[in-house]
Amino acid sequence: MRVGVLTGGGDCPGLNAVIRAVVRKGVQEYGYEFAGFKDGWRGPLEGATVPLDIPAVRGILPRGGTILGSSRTNPLKVENGIRRIKENLAKQEVDALIAIGGEDTLGVAARLSGEYGVSCVGVPKTIDNDLSATDYTFGFDTAVNIATEAIDRLHTTAESHMRVLVVEVMGRHAGWIALHSGLAGGANVILIPEQRFDVDQVCSWVTSRFKSSYAPIVVVAEGAMPKDGDMVLKDQSQDSFGHVRLSGVGEWLAKEVERRTGKEARTTVLGHVQRGGTPSAFDRWLATRFGLHAIEAVRDGAYGSMVALRGTDVVRVPLAEATAKLKTVAPELYAEVGVFFG
Repeated sequence: MRVGVLTGGGDCPGLNAVIRAVVRKGVQEYGYEFAGFKDGWRGPLEGATVPLDIPAVRGILPRGGTILGSSRTNPLKVENGIRRIKENLAKQEVDALIAIGGEDTLGVAARLSGEYGVSCVGVPKTIDNDLSATDYTFGFDTAVNIATEAIDRLHTTAESHMRVLVVEVMGRHAGWIALHSGLAGGANVILIPEQRFDVDQVCSWVTSRFKSSYAPIVVVAEGAMPKDGDMVLKDQSQDSFGHVRLSGVGEWLAKEVERRTGKEARTTVLGHVQRGGTPSAFDRWLATRFGLHAIEAVRDGAYGSMVALRGTDVVRVPLAEATAKLKTVAPELYAEVGVFFG
């Protein structure tokens, strides 16, 4: 059997660990051959591959990013995209395809498997941790650790100058990174996409914090929105999946806080720093297990499924279920941390 592997969407720590596990187990235990498709769904569209064997995956476990490259290419919006993918898979003699990605990448895999007869197995990847069918996605733990360390460092400089520091983290529709890193880093305000925020209330918390002789840290997810406004965008351009470019809410909020409270406010946008670099031990462990179970799913012919973490077990769930809805922060969970605001 010949198996194709691709990584789509935004890069994140742990992708290489999945690739390594898939290839190691597939070659050593099942005698499979592998083709690595370059740059997400662009690879199958254009027939662009790189060889994947055991020597190719040696030493990649601690490396961030992906040795296969990635993109946000959407083959469903490319003329004859499905036909081209099926033709290129046939030319490459690929019998099954392992797609490693988030909501968009796996959404394409679900369509290909469910409607067009392409044998696909999915592996969940998103630092936002917003796929509903799995307890955790790899990359999330690393992103939270990076954000938490940044918040820890910002506390001291905020207090040295007695200024407000607004930290913008990733999170388009789900505030998991903001919630976890904000709580772990001792932030005084945490703002997430699931709950629209009142700027006056934020200012009240900021003012209250200054009364304690400590400077406030505000953590805001990039997709968070004020009650009386819209999402803050860099521009109106969209990628092939219809997503606009976010970032800017932190700068906007800092200006509003400074204007309303008279306290100096600065912004730190962590951005792609959260995606890069060495994956945490947990993400290496989770990504490796996902890879091992993904190639088992191929062996069993469990196409149209995605591997998922439930508790400490890795299970299989339908790809259609995995991409049906996002996993967002529940109101009661957000309310738990409210005691630390202000």
